[in-house]
Amino acid sequence: MGRHGDQARRALLDAAEELFATEGIDSVSNRRICVHAGNANHSAVSYHFGGREAMLRELVERHTQRTRSLRAEMMAALPAEPLIADLLRCLIQPVTQTLDGLPLPTWRARFVLQARDVPALATLVAEVAKADSVVDEMVTAIAHQMSWLPGDVIRGRIWILARMVVDVCAEYEAAIAAGKTDPQWAAFGGFLTDAAAGMLSAPVTEPSSFSPASPGVLL
Repeated sequence: MGRHGDQARRALLDAAEELFATEGIDSVSNRRICVHAGNANHSAVSYHFGGREAMLRELVERHTQRTRSLRAEMMAALPAEPLIADLLRCLIQPVTQTLDGLPLPTWRARFVLQARDVPALATLVAEVAKADSVVDEMVTAIAHQMSWLPGDVIRGRIWILARMVVDVCAEYEAAIAAGKTDPQWAAFGGFLTDAAAGMLSAPVTEPSSFSPASPGVLL
């Protein structure tokens, strides 16, 4: 595909990401995406991607490609005996660094939130997430360092961690877009890492039988 085709694909992806982030995935038609991208061909999504599902997969994957690269670099720099905070830094800060590297305004975190919570996309998001073996390695290492806690508590807190990172990044991104705060993704990533470390390491004061239905997905 030539340069013009690459530019058209990128424009469609950017338009779809913005519309999906602000209006919801099921509420936006392919035609609206084409119009928003400035493409006169209202079948451009099918032409460039082969269909809506393939376009959605590419939207998810273009986010994870960057976070995977950053995670691999940070994992390689870990100390021989990493603390929970060190491991969490490898999980969380690639996400905030990726968002920090995007031109303003950004829609990425809010799109990821929408993608995670649309039932029809659950399988796609899970497939893309599973392709990142570094995440599984980090989660396993974190769980090992929490071995003094009951298994259900470990699973429950990791479930909260996955949801927390996506939710708060989306909310922070929305606040930046609304002009309510200046973007400080690096500081935000450090704050979120410390908060997550505190949550995972907290003592159990009220034992219960709660167990999450799903471990959650971190992209």
